[in-house]
Amino acid sequence: MNTEWPELDWDKIDGLTPAIIQDAGDGRVLMLGYMNPQALKVTLESGRVTFFSRSKQRLWTKGETSGHFLELVDIRCDCDRDTLLIQARPHGPTCHLGTTTCFGETHWPAIGQLNRLERTIHERAQDGSESSYTRKLLERGAERCAQKVGEEGVEVALAAATGEREKLAEEAADLLYHLLVCLKSVDVDLDQVLEVLKSRHRSVTQ
Repeated sequence: MNTEWPELDWDKIDGLTPAIIQDAGDGRVLMLGYMNPQALKVTLESGRVTFFSRSKQRLWTKGETSGHFLELVDIRCDCDRDTLLIQARPHGPTCHLGTTTCFGETHWPAIGQLNRLERTIHERAQDGSESSYTRKLLERGAERCAQKVGEEGVEVALAAATGEREKLAEEAADLLYHLLVCLKSVDVDLDQVLEVLKSRHRSVTQ
């Protein structure tokens, strides 16, 4: 993670740099905005992505009206030092039209599907109806969630052993879902798991 002041070539870009905003969880591009040095400073200090509005000629923090802020996670400049890539956690739809991104409902990367499922599980835990299977499972506690992971793991193994490809895919999907519910039951999120995988990958490649 990097949230240090990027070494941009401000003279080259006339004091205004394009900033590509990427969802830190699912990898989708959310929007494109522009920053001057003051907007970048406010972003780094506040932790909320702030732009320079070319039409209004002032700073504006995304979400200042709607409440749909972009929480800063990581910020980097490209190799030419004239463009920013900002990873953020969106608090609600990014686009003023109500869509998740300013490019419409774009394709979800593979890992993004897991992030999307994790978010849905979190929503069900907080606001799900009493009939929600996810909510009921979480209310039964971590022990029951862990039991379901074991049961689904056995189903995956059986499908693999018998070579039933379609059934294996279905059972694997069930396992991933129940694994995420189990993680939620003990307040471990997907990012923590992925960090472990990344650290293991680094140790293997070193």
